[in-house]
Amino acid sequence: QVQLVESGGGLVQPGGSLRLSCAASGSIFSIYAMGWYRQAPGKQRELVAITSLGSTNYADSVKGRFTISRDNAKNTMYLQMNSLKPEDTAVYYCHLRIRDRGFSSPLLDYWGQGTQVTVSS
Repeated sequence: QVQLVESGGGLVQPGGSLRLSCAASGSIFSIYAMGWYRQAPGKQRELVAITSLGSTNYADSVKGRFTISRDNAKNTMYLQMNSLKPEDTAVYYCHLRIRDRGFSSPLLDYWGQGTQVTVSS
């Protein structure tokens, strides 16, 4: 079992920055993909950024403003968000797709609990 604990959300003015963190604990053999998603009120959850097999992709709406990264020593992934806009307001979720026991074990998906980001003056 893997647990993901998010932190770093909050209220920020337009143009400001926040860094979200997602700390992983538990049994992880290998990470297939890691990513950040968000869900605004009344909208479906959408992909913000994802890294998988050495390739990183961002939603068009955040390209050039958000950066996904990872600290292997701390088992933590980050989402640096700069030049925030009111339309970035949402609950942000981290996601991991892993193998827990070896290369032949199935891929498993885990989600963080979500952290609220509000961009408002």
